Amino acid sequence: MTTFLKRIAAEPDIARVPVMIDSSKWSVIEAGLKCVSGKPVVNSISMKEGEEAFLHHARLCMAYGAAVVVMAFDETGQADTKERKVSICKRAYDLLVGIGFPPEDIIFDPNIFAVATGIEEHNNYGVDFIEAVKELRLLCPHAHYSGGLSNLSFSFRGNEPVRRAMHSIFLYHAIPAGLDMAIVNAGQLDVYDTIDPELRTACEDVILNRDPDATERLIALAERYKGTDAAQEKAAAEWRGWSVERRIEHALVKGIDLHVVEDTEEARLAIKERGGRPIEVIEGPLMDGMNVVGDLFGSGKMFLPQVVKSARVMKKAVAHLFPYIEAEKDENSKGKGRIIMATVKGDVHDIGKNIVGVVLQCNGFEVVDLGVMVPWQEILKAAVENDADMIGLSGLITPSLDEMVTVAEEMQRAGMTMPLLIGGATTSKTHTALRIEPAYAGPTVHVLDASRAVGVASTLVSDTLAEKFVADTRADYGHIRDARAGKTAKPLATLEEARANAFEIDESLKPAAPLQPGVHVYDDWDLADLRNYIDWTPFFRAWELHGVYPGILTDPVVGESATNLFNDAQAMLDKIISEKWLRARGVAGLWPCAREGDDVVVYVQKSSPLGGGGSTAAGGGTNPPHHRHPPRGRITIISASPSCASKSPNARARPICASPISSAPMATGLAALRSRPVMALAPSWPSSRRISTIIRTSC
Repeated sequence: MTTFLKRIAAEPDIARVPVMIDSSKWSVIEAGLKCVSGKPVVNSISMKEGEEAFLHHARLCMAYGAAVVVMAFDETGQADTKERKVSICKRAYDLLVGIGFPPEDIIFDPNIFAVATGIEEHNNYGVDFIEAVKELRLLCPHAHYSGGLSNLSFSFRGNEPVRRAMHSIFLYHAIPAGLDMAIVNAGQLDVYDTIDPELRTACEDVILNRDPDATERLIALAERYKGTDAAQEKAAAEWRGWSVERRIEHALVKGIDLHVVEDTEEARLAIKERGGRPIEVIEGPLMDGMNVVGDLFGSGKMFLPQVVKSARVMKKAVAHLFPYIEAEKDENSKGKGRIIMATVKGDVHDIGKNIVGVVLQCNGFEVVDLGVMVPWQEILKAAVENDADMIGLSGLITPSLDEMVTVAEEMQRAGMTMPLLIGGATTSKTHTALRIEPAYAGPTVHVLDASRAVGVASTLVSDTLAEKFVADTRADYGHIRDARAGKTAKPLATLEEARANAFEIDESLKPAAPLQPGVHVYDDWDLADLRNYIDWTPFFRAWELHGVYPGILTDPVVGESATNLFNDAQAMLDKIISEKWLRARGVAGLWPCAREGDDVVVYVQKSSPLGGGGSTAAGGGTNPPHHRHPPRGRITIISASPSCASKSPNARARPICASPISSAPMATGLAALRSRPVMALAPSWPSSRRISTIIRTSC
């Protein structure tokens, strides 16, 4: 954080832009605040840890001169209904204004949540947000209102036309209500009146909760905008002639429950004939179908409400099998499984956890949901009291990762052996393998998303599948740790080693002095020439196409996409150059310089536009004093000193500084350089070792 902010502070075009400091750790936010001049925005503070911590952070933000984003959280969790949003934001507003916080520096985020998830409780989330902002506008004068717009359409990830339409329609209704900020790609917003009327009506019905069947209609309509023909797929009734395993998979993927009972019964009888048990229908074709659902959802080819529909099909199939499974049990047998679920201490996000709970309950699991901000003591206590089969931890922010490690360590200390499931946006298989699994001897599994939860949980409670699954997972995580263990940092050379390996100058190779020393201003460089120096590899990586240019254009996997993208970029460059969209300007400087210990001293000549008073060290005088941290009014010279030429490629360059500005001609010349980077080449060295020195002015 601090390194980045210090670097952009030296870029005039960036430094004039307001900075938002975003972190879930207050220590990181405060470190950033110390590096920003002007008025930054802190994202974010909330009352999730109580009023005392909230006001402490607010006072510090006020002392640093920062505006704040205030999330609609309190000690009990996120605000989901209109009433909760209004209550929490009004309470926070009164507390802030009460300590003298400027109300115009308060930006409330009353939480935009996903609609059209297939869960009835979520249907009014869009209306709740809009109505809450409308009321808060009156209750909290001068405050601002913001929200993460992508959350609204999360159910339709992978279908950009529908998501763009939902965002535009939501803004159309939310802005008049008082929303004046939003996190959204403005370049991917459609004009309200240009949205297809049928799609616009369907999206508005969902966002404004005007019809209980709106979600189903939008799902059906979304298929058309994704490039599939729903009518044609519905007419393809030949799937009923497939094998029973394929029919069950198809029913789960499409959310069709019409024939699932008869197909499940057919599969049960087939397994019974070969001596199998009813549970094998769940562990076999039903779980195989849910794994396909998970793959499709993970790749963005299925929407969240469709996953919920798939879970309901699964529930219907399991309900049919349940009496047969119960008939096989003795009095000591356990049910499908009981899971303790909790959002860990320090985190108030629970939407994803709630969806996982619904999907698991639809598949015969008993879920004990402890809520949010749950300390490890309560999690372990609930697991023991409820005789749980496994524990599921959820978290969205970075500190949750550390808290999950704590829970794993305490489970190990308590001698527990039940499986531990890890899930949430910030979690990953790599973090689970490196940090969480080593802390707990029991099975530890990272669950990618809600669609995977059923498969993982069912496998872990299975008599026939659990042992192999746990062994395979341990081996996979062990491989990740082994791979990471080999990545060690290269040793840095010591300062003494770097000095001993200093570059030896051969005076016979000294180049002639430049014909035109001093400052060179280029007011309109030819864009066609600059085009030849574009590094295209980062361009492709920004578009999630990984490879090195030009080889990426012929890559067997991404070559076609990379080539099309490259051609589009070339066409845009042609237009930029021909129509002169941009004007390239720059400044370069050439001055003599010499080594002085570890420093490179740049001499400003009398003939230079910066000069004044003979050939002296920068600023005047033959032996100027050197300052490691120059105050205002000095030229800072950042240079790779020749003494840093080390045996190690990691030898670090050192910043050096020239002397104070003392002459009027110098100050006059600096006006030409203000807010512009200057490249200084050292002509006293061989051309093969010329130093690139960046000079910045702070006057």
